[in-house]
Amino acid sequence: MKMSLAQRVFLSWIFALIFLIMLVLKLDSKLNWSWYLIFLPVWTFDTILILIQIMEMAGRCKPDFDPRNEEKSVKRRLWYLAALLLKKAFCLTLCSRLEKMTETWVSVICVPLWLLLGGAVLDLGYSVFHNRRD
Repeated sequence: MKMSLAQRVFLSWIFALIFLIMLVLKLDSKLNWSWYLIFLPVWTFDTILILIQIMEMAGRCKPDFDPRNEEKSVKRRLWYLAALLLKKAFCLTLCSRLEKMTETWVSVICVPLWLLLGGAVLDLGYSVFHNRRD
């Protein structure tokens, strides 16, 4: 399942717009919905991305797969999958805190976010300096 760049951008904007509208309505006390329902567009988009990553990784198992035509390595795809799962974990812990289901510290809730940001910095540094030979 290949999506063009325009389709991916449009899908991202639609889900972000729906989430932001619901978030503003919740913060303005116009909606009395659960925080889990407010974050539903974010989780739906993340689930779509996770399914696409899994399908692309499973595509490597086809008998006619040519690794020379592969633009992203398996390690990079696993990192994308782990990043999406870390983002989902952060959103789930944040929602449980906002719903007052748990009384954990905010610093504990942000651990998946910090791991995600640290991994993104490492990934950026690797992709910038990996092929550079001075």
